[in-house]
This record gives sequence, C-alpha cells and structure tokens, in this order.
Amino acid sequence: MGRLEELRINAYLSEVARGYKNNSFVADTLFPTIYSELEKIDIFQFNKEAFQMYDTERAIRANSNVISPQGFSKHTATLTEHDLAYPIDYREEEESKKVKLQIHATNVVTEGLKLKHEKQCADLAQNPENYPTDNKIVLSGSSQFSKKQSDPVGVIDDAKNAICRNIGQDPNTMVIGQEVWERIKRHPELKDMISDNQNKILTLQLLKDFFEIENIVIGKTIFTDLSNKFSRVWGNNIILAYVPQYTSRTEYDPTYGYTIRKKDALQVDEYQKEGNKVKYIRATDIYTPFLVGAEAGYLISNVVDPSDPPYKNQEDNSNG
Repeated sequence: MGRLEELRINAYLSEVARGYKNNSFVADTLFPTIYSELEKIDIFQFNKEAFQMYDTERAIRANSNVISPQGFSKHTATLTEHDLAYPIDYREEEESKKVKLQIHATNVVTEGLKLKHEKQCADLAQNPENYPTDNKIVLSGSSQFSKKQSDPVGVIDDAKNAICRNIGQDPNTMVIGQEVWERIKRHPELKDMISDNQNKILTLQLLKDFFEIENIVIGKTIFTDLSNKFSRVWGNNIILAYVPQYTSRTEYDPTYGYTIRKKDALQVDEYQKEGNKVKYIRATDIYTPFLVGAEAGYLISNVVDPSDPPYKNQEDNSNG
C-alpha cells in the first residue's frame, strides 16, 4: 500500500475520533471546550467581581460608562499531551477486514482519552478543597437525601442562593452522580410535587422544573483501576455551576470551568516498532481542564447513605 493511501486512512481515522461520542460522558457540561492555537496559554481565575452588573445609563452629553476590567487574576500554563495506542498484529489484520479493525482500534483509544478527560474534570469538580467555604456542604444524618425526612429542594435552593450571592447569577447547570440519582428520583418530597394527573415517575425534565435549573445531567461513567476494581467517575455528590451558554467561547468569559484544547490536536496515526509485525493505531490529544471560577459553583457531598433502606421501608418502620 502506498504512503498516500496510508495518509488517507489516517485522516479518515482522525475524523472517526473527532466524531466519537459517548453519552455517558458529561464533563463538557461543566468544562466546555475552548480551542487554542498554542500550547502555552494564559489562564484567568475569576472571582465575583467578574460577574457584576454594570451601570449602563447615560445622560445627555455625559461621558460614556467605561468598564474597569477586574475580577480576575492571570497565570500562565502549558497544555498537556495525552496519547494512547492500540496494537494490531499483522496476522489479526489478515484475518479481519482491515478498515473495520482500524476503526475499532480508533474507537478504543478515543474512548480511553475521553475517559481520562472525564475523570480529570470529575476530580476537579468533586474536590472540596477547590471551593470557598460558603460554596460547599457535606450532608449527614437526616439531611442526606436517602432519608425520608430530608429536604432536597431546600438544600438545592440554599446552594443556588450561595452562588447567586457570589456572582449575581443563578446556576444553570447541575451534575448528579448516578448513585444519587437512583435515590432521589424516588424521594417522597419530589414525587409529591408531581401533578396527580401524571404518572408518579420523576424524570430529569421534572427535576429541572422542580429545581429550576435548565441543564441537569447524570454522571454514569464507570472505570476500572489498576486492580480491575470498578468505580464511578462521578461519586456521591451533586455539583451546581453557572456555565454561560455561548455559541462561541473564549478564555476571557467568566465561568465555572472550561477545557482548553489545542486546535486540531486530536489526531490518529499509525506506527510500527522493530520487526514490523505489530502496527499501532495511536490517538493523540492536547488539552487541560481548569476550574477557573469556584465562586460560580457549589459542591454537595455525601448526598446519600448507601446503607439506608428504601423510602417505603423507612415509612413502614416509622409506623411501627
């Protein structure tokens, strides 16, 4: 096969990688992508002044209202390269349809890169040390949502108010760990809010209405560690955040977080090692996620107690 044909396959596999989607990945809702031409970049950390409302009224012949840029600090960072390769033995290639096997390999390495990004973002969002004191809470006892007497709407309202007090904006985004979602979608308080002429099934759309947050997603992603133990990327937590819904974004826009990715960095290539009997399909990407506006977010930790019985059993117990 000629080199030109090989290049075409690589370009095709690169497009396969760029178009790859896995609906269980939700990190982009908190850390949307901003593209950069360079790997060395300026990072802006935003505080509440960056979200302030300006006086825009102007009297006749008065001077224009001029913004005094403030509300952020800046530091320089370098994006990180990530790559992953999949080996294909020449005998495997001969036994299969070549392009199909290469597409499979491309999907595997692309999934690996995206899972890494999901885990990095989740670690940033779920680390209490990344939040100011007033922008986080650890639930315990009767306040945990797995308890029948808990008040999910009240806790969420408190979180929304904390963000609004800081930035003058209500949060518009929420990520709920799967473990939490499995519990709260059956919570008596929330089910009682459902109209009698509807099925008593709490859907995500109803939850958006009850919590008054337009974008709610469930973090379902699972990964295996080095000991092959399955763990959830998004744990026993709820994250609220204000993430502007711009059609085009820059690093100057105040927000909770973003991922800066080098433009066109996601590429798929092929290489061989000594002996030429094993070919490697390799995906490469260059990016780094940043939590740049912690005051625009709120972390609710230890949301449920896994040992609590179902709500129905709690009701039976309370009735003796």
